[in-house]
Amino acid sequence: MFHFNYYRANSVKEVCDFLNIHDKKCRIIAGGTDLMVQIKEKDKKWSDLDWVLDISHLKNDLGYIKEEKSNIHIGALATHDEIENSPIIKKHFPYLSYACGTVGSPQIRNMGTIGGSICNASPAADPLSPLIASDAVIVIQGINGIREVQLNKFYIGKGEVDLKVGEFVLEFIIPKFEVGTFTNFEKLGRRKALAISRLNVAVALKYNQQRVIEFARIAPGCIFTKPRRVEQAEKFLQGKQISRELFEQAGKIVSQEMIDITGYRWSTEYKQPAIEGLVERSLLKAAEMELE
Repeated sequence: MFHFNYYRANSVKEVCDFLNIHDKKCRIIAGGTDLMVQIKEKDKKWSDLDWVLDISHLKNDLGYIKEEKSNIHIGALATHDEIENSPIIKKHFPYLSYACGTVGSPQIRNMGTIGGSICNASPAADPLSPLIASDAVIVIQGINGIREVQLNKFYIGKGEVDLKVGEFVLEFIIPKFEVGTFTNFEKLGRRKALAISRLNVAVALKYNQQRVIEFARIAPGCIFTKPRRVEQAEKFLQGKQISRELFEQAGKIVSQEMIDITGYRWSTEYKQPAIEGLVERSLLKAAEMELE
């Protein structure tokens, strides 16, 4: 384990000032479910770690889940358990509630925060895909004020996020879907219990009484270096009548985009049919169709 110094912040300003001074040699801790494991396993990216900055004392300020007009606001210190069980999230973004409920064990869900999960920059983070599918905005506080970034642009490379010196995440803003939008989240792990996603996908669908699709969102996880929606598949679905064959084709479009962007790798033989099946299954569930 690395040796490091510990400091607990008591205000947002104090967090920014401390980060501004210590920059890359400092790491924020809130729930600690990712960071403490990385430190214990001597992750090379923290070999020069000097300070751990504890912001858990700001829970009262940044642990909220609230509804304001056309948006839902989730504070960075809201836990996976709180998001899973929030009536607001269950009503407006049930797939985010479900995804948070699949994270680790009950102990991890009670400690781990949404801000930590996203800032850890793992493409396997379960809440990430529903947030990307929902076009979430991330609100960042720095020494020079607040700025907002689309979540899909927050990731600037593998394991890298757009946080400048003295900045940290305050909250997530998620625009509400239109009434009548159905969502679903599916994941594939090595095993059912405590599984980290090998692949996942979040979808949102809105269709009319004739079951013609008016609106579609598809955000797969773990197949791209940076999280993104597959707009080609979304456009393919729009204006077409729901069918199993349609959703099967959408899955193939997603897998083809994966290959086009990342190339054909040793894992492609496994990932290609797997992501096709996950997309099809998730769309079927969102459309309330039988799986078999």
